[in-house]
Amino acid sequence: MLRKTTVIPLALSVWLAGSILPLAQAAQAATVAANAPAETGKQRLIVLTDVGADPDDTESLVRLMLYSNEIDIEGLIATTSVWMKATINPQSVREVIGAYGQVRDNLLLHDKGYPQAKDLLSVVRQGLPVYGMAGVGEGRDSPGSDRIIQVLQEKDDRPVWVTAWGGTNTLAQALYKIKHTMSEAEAVRLIAKLRVHTISDQDDSGTWIRTNFPDLFYIISPGDYGASTWIAINSVIPGIDNTTISNKWLADNIQQGHGPLGAIYPDVGYGMEGDTPSFLSLIPNGLNEPEHPDRGGWGGRYELYKPQPYADAAGNMPGGVPYMPETRPIWTNASDDYAPPEKGEYNRAIHFGSKTFSGDKVSLWRWRDDFQNDFAARMAWTTKPLKETNHPPVVRLDVPEVLTVKSGQGFALSAKGTTDPDGDSLTYLWFQYPEAGTIKTVMKMSAEDIQGVWVDGATVTRPETAEFIVRVTDKGTPPLTRYKRVTVKVLP
Repeated sequence: MLRKTTVIPLALSVWLAGSILPLAQAAQAATVAANAPAETGKQRLIVLTDVGADPDDTESLVRLMLYSNEIDIEGLIATTSVWMKATINPQSVREVIGAYGQVRDNLLLHDKGYPQAKDLLSVVRQGLPVYGMAGVGEGRDSPGSDRIIQVLQEKDDRPVWVTAWGGTNTLAQALYKIKHTMSEAEAVRLIAKLRVHTISDQDDSGTWIRTNFPDLFYIISPGDYGASTWIAINSVIPGIDNTTISNKWLADNIQQGHGPLGAIYPDVGYGMEGDTPSFLSLIPNGLNEPEHPDRGGWGGRYELYKPQPYADAAGNMPGGVPYMPETRPIWTNASDDYAPPEKGEYNRAIHFGSKTFSGDKVSLWRWRDDFQNDFAARMAWTTKPLKETNHPPVVRLDVPEVLTVKSGQGFALSAKGTTDPDGDSLTYLWFQYPEAGTIKTVMKMSAEDIQGVWVDGATVTRPETAEFIVRVTDKGTPPLTRYKRVTVKVLP
């Protein structure tokens, strides 16, 4: 997505903060605003949540509030799930928004785009307090299903992401009504705007949706939770540093001493924030490309195929959701090979290590420290002044985002022009992402930890692509990371 830089006058920066700031702090606010890349269009989001079934939905809602400046939140809908079949808790959603409202003024010191709490409260809805397909059919509309249709009908060409943290029967009812009350052309138009990302199947309506709406864009890890990509957000991975998902890290960086929004973040019950991966890839960071799940991002990487869901010996999936074979390709688990970078005590500051990890969970946890540090920095924004917190670097390329070369031809990559709004020193790490391109062999590169690198060419007999990413991390506290991609087309 193309980005543009918006320069905000100093006086306007002061006004946006809601109060008169000390001049030095206002100047820094203007610097941050001037360097922050503004998206040409935020992602639109509707959340379905079985909040109250366990603590992790509340945790994910807290994190989502901190990114409400980056994502247009157009629906927060309380639903049931296999874990909570007859109860909905919209009041729990409102409680988190209330805590956000208490810290919004301070968040505005860091970014002008945080919405008013009343605007977020205005999009809270609820589905029916019934389980699964019992909530789908004639006369089973709800404020939640009506809201989904309303958002789809708005004169806005952007896709509408529906992320399901619980059951999907409210979405199923919206689709049922669209199909049965609208013209075929209008139904096709509205459904084409939908992008669905569900955290596994948590009622029996998910397979009904995928079967009856075969053209619907749908990301899911069907079957047993342990076989999913999303579970990597809270999995302890042997052989790496898992500090940023520890209870102590959460207490120190999120919960304690971080104001009312941090205080409302509950202790982990079953697993930390299992629902969060459904919206991580909507955050504009230079890496995420939501429309292309196969290119990878903070929420993991997914490929389009027809999977075989994992079921237990009785033929059931988690919580007793019935096993149903997939009838068509969906966006689902994809495997990455990844050698975590190592910091050098001497000479090269950072380089890729010798230990390689493989699997679909790797496609998510490889970014985990980056998005956890980002979470911690934003939580600090809720209570601290601008000059006492960290803000992410602004990555710029000195080469085209799409570069065409001939077979065997080497090429240069450069991130010259990259800056940091806080004036922090920067660490660069260039790498090829073979899984996101058609050239699977890693191409030889000069020192990967410098601003500009040279890559030896690849020999091809047909047009191929190789994807390169620069990961730029500042030396602030906590260190924050942003990225840029370069797609190299290699012609024979």
